[in-house]
Amino acid sequence: MAANKPKIAFVCVHNSCRSQIAEALGKHFASDIFDSYSAGTEISSGINQDAVRLILELYSIDMTTQRSKLLSDIPSVDIVITMGCNVKCPFLPCKFREDWGLDDPSGKSDEEFLKTIKQIEENIKQLVNRIQNKNINL
Repeated sequence: MAANKPKIAFVCVHNSCRSQIAEALGKHFASDIFDSYSAGTEISSGINQDAVRLILELYSIDMTTQRSKLLSDIPSVDIVITMGCNVKCPFLPCKFREDWGLDDPSGKSDEEFLKTIKQIEENIKQLVNRIQNKNINL
């Protein structure tokens, strides 16, 4: 892939769980295809500790290096992926946008977290495929 990789923002309101998982998995599975960022419209007190624990267990990824960020803290992006916050989803200028419609697993069982994590992994792999096959117009 060219040095000019697309920049992707994974966005939700609090930037504490789903968008943070997507940033971590985007970097893990697709760092050669796109640059991953996450952000929200409100800063949370920290990243969801269940997400941190499960991502470490499943992928050996240390999410403690990530922090909750505002939209203004990340660079301009080409693609915005909202996590499923519906009408509260923040707006960010981009060339392509889609919503993954994921329920927030915060406060729920590990089983619910695992479903969300595996869906994010699958979505990222599909996104890589669409970018590589130029099915997303950038």
